[in-house]
Amino acid sequence: CSVAKKELDDLEQWKQKHKPGPVKLVPQRLGGKESEAQARQNQQMMLMQCKYQQKRKREEYIKAKKAAEEAEILKKKEIQREKAERLEAKKRHEEMQRREMFFEDQYHKTNELWNRLNLGLPKSDSCQIANHGQESTAWMRSHTYKQALREDENRRLEEMKQEQQRKAELMKFKQKHEEEARTRALQNEQRRVNNAFLDRLQNKTQPDRVYQHGSSG
Repeated sequence: CSVAKKELDDLEQWKQKHKPGPVKLVPQRLGGKESEAQARQNQQMMLMQCKYQQKRKREEYIKAKKAAEEAEILKKKEIQREKAERLEAKKRHEEMQRREMFFEDQYHKTNELWNRLNLGLPKSDSCQIANHGQESTAWMRSHTYKQALREDENRRLEEMKQEQQRKAELMKFKQKHEEEARTRALQNEQRRVNNAFLDRLQNKTQPDRVYQHGSSG
């Protein structure tokens, strides 16, 4: 027991001898050289930069999405236009066939009429008139047929030009209207985001101002 007591006393004396002294430090200003207002302002600037980058990414995504949608719409319109052109060509072909049948029928009716008229004439006169009538009828039929085809083709070409012009004007007007609508939508969204961001900044800065005024008072 005496040995243990002696060891405890020695340990206590050692602790007292090696006890650390008081710490002496030179007073320093913590928090860096910036004031609280400056630090808050820097935080707000960083927040605004982050918001701006997010906004740019969102606008780029929306722009790419719109471009893809417009490309898909243009592709569908091109397919529809090709179908319409094929249908129009088919109609023109059928119309030309009907006209050929009409002129062929007119030719047979004209020949039949000439044959009936030739029945009451002398043989020599009837042969001359028949030959002359056949040549004249053939030339008239060919001339009338070609002229009708040219007029019909010119009319259809003019109609196609007018239709294409109307479609181009309608497409231009529609694109202009859609562009104006997108611009207005982006402006409204920009205005809404800016107002919301300023409201949040104002709500954050008002308690700090109240606290600073209370402390200075």
